[in-house]
Amino acid sequence: MPILKLRQFLDENLVKYVVITHSKAYTSQGIAATAHISGNELAKTVMLKKDGELCMAVLPASRQVNLGLFAKVTNSQDVILASERDFKDRFPDCEIGAMPPFGNLYGLKVYVDRSLTRDKEIAFNAGSHLELVKLAYMDYDRLVQPTVADFATGTVGQAA
Repeated sequence: MPILKLRQFLDENLVKYVVITHSKAYTSQGIAATAHISGNELAKTVMLKKDGELCMAVLPASRQVNLGLFAKVTNSQDVILASERDFKDRFPDCEIGAMPPFGNLYGLKVYVDRSLTRDKEIAFNAGSHLELVKLAYMDYDRLVQPTVADFATGTVGQAA
């Protein structure tokens, strides 16, 4: 079960969380709709290559990564979207495209868009296209210790 590694980590760190099972969905807006969660509170994970190294960008599902802005705020020369073949082997316990935003569990640097930090709670893919985990943003921040920056574009509530 893909969520096992994440659950163990959350349980070991005494984090309160809820698992939400939903019908199969592949897009962040589709997941938000089937799970009845605002696209602003659903955190999506976008895999990037920053100067050749894989990293995670985490932002509200209702927004998009601005690659130029991401490069600027991370002092990077080259930022591109990673292809599935770039990262599929990094997440052996997850379905492609359903990686949880816990790069620290997979040896990856994590960047969170500042707009997500304003949410009391966030929900995110838990390794499959059928489950989400919802927890307090403060707990997420404490466990992952992401770099917070402004790199998302699109107005709040706009489809991604």
